[in-house]
Parts: sequence; structure tokens; C-alpha cells
Amino acid sequence: MTTRHFPPPALGRSRVPGEGLLDDRGPHFRPTVLAGAPRIGVLALQGDVLEHLRLLDVAGAVGAPVQTTADLDGLDGLVLPGGESTTIGTLLELHNLLGPLRQRIDAGLPVFGTCAGAILLARRALRHDGTPVEQTLVGGMDMVVRRNAFGRQVASFEADLDVTGLTAPMHAVFIRAPWIEEAGSEVEVLATADTDLGPRVVVARQGALLASAFHPELTDDPRLHHLFVRLVEEAETPRKRPVRC
Repeated sequence: MTTRHFPPPALGRSRVPGEGLLDDRGPHFRPTVLAGAPRIGVLALQGDVLEHLRLLDVAGAVGAPVQTTADLDGLDGLVLPGGESTTIGTLLELHNLLGPLRQRIDAGLPVFGTCAGAILLARRALRHDGTPVEQTLVGGMDMVVRRNAFGRQVASFEADLDVTGLTAPMHAVFIRAPWIEEAGSEVEVLATADTDLGPRVVVARQGALLASAFHPELTDDPRLHHLFVRLVEEAETPRKRPVRC
């Protein structure tokens, strides 16, 4: 067995999920971006962190891994990545990030959740069979999400979806994906997927909060990330609000 050695992360920064697993997945490289580009964090405790950072760069934002409460300061938006929702929720508590993150969402911080991240944005989660499950959620969106709704790992699939606001279908990768079981009156449905039970909601928006049941970060299509960057630019976040005397 060959032992592989990878360079350590930059001084003063912890390694983020995905770095060093493959030869071409070293520390995230941030290209030159336009002055004034929004700074969007990616929760970097577990899941598809590097993949989101890559597409945020393509979408014209400055991507930054978030692992501590200090990393939340100065953000214009945040991505909750795909991964394991129960694990990410537990890690949020262990890293003392849950309360501060909820406070920032209440204050208007735009958030984009994909797959596990979409579950975390819900007010309530269900098991695959529709029974309630207790787990740590960030909340913010008035929706109920059913975990593993399309089936287990072997039932993962890909499909082309029509998404409101996009001019052409989006190729979507569903991996142990949830769907949105219930959506409140303020939640705008942006896309549905066909199932044996009829169409089910897989992309939704509530104000500056965006949720996707699939993994846009696993493709080369940055359009949902572009949409989120626009939401961030339009939002009046605490960082952008003028000081009133």
C-alpha cells in the first residue's frame, strides 16, 4: 500500500472536507474576483464544501469556508452543503454555531441549502416513511422535509428539471435525496420532480432563503449558485445596512 502525503493547509486555517482526498483536490484556490463581490460562506464541517466553493467562484462570489463563529462575521450569505443532515446538525452544536447561525438568519442572512442543507433549513423533518424524526435543525424556512424520500443510496438518480427563472432545464443529481413535503404560504415553489406519488417539490425559495433537494454542486451548472448570488446582492443583510444615528 502506497502512503500518500499532501501539503498541510495554509497557516492558521484548518483543512476543510474534501481537501487532500484526491490528487486534484488540494486546498481551495480562489481566483481573482471583481471588487465588491459578495462574500458567501460555505459551512465546512462535513459535506460537499469544495464543490460549493468552486461554483460560488464561477458565480462571481468570494467563497469562504465557515468552521467557527468568527467565520460568520462579515458574510453576505451562507451555503449549507449536501452531506449528512444529522451529522452536520450535531457538529453545529459541538462547534457552538447553531445559536449564532439562527440569529443571523433571523436578522436576514441569505442561506442556500442543498440536500442535507435543505433539510437543515426546514422547521420540521420526517423519516422516509413520513413519520416525524427528532434532529437538530437550523430552521428559517416554513417547510417540512421528508428525508431519503426518493429511496436509499441505490435509488439515487439524475433527471432534467424545469426550474422557474432558468431558461433551460437543469440536470439534477439526486443522492438519498429529500423532498419538500409541505410548504408554507410564503414559500415559492421553483421546481418539482415526478414520483410515483405525483409531483414533489425539490427547489423552493422563501425570501432570501433557497433550498434544493438535489446537488447542484456536483455538476458544472452554476445557475442555482448564480440565482443565490443575486438573492444575496438584493438582500439587505446586517453587513449592508446603513448606520442610522
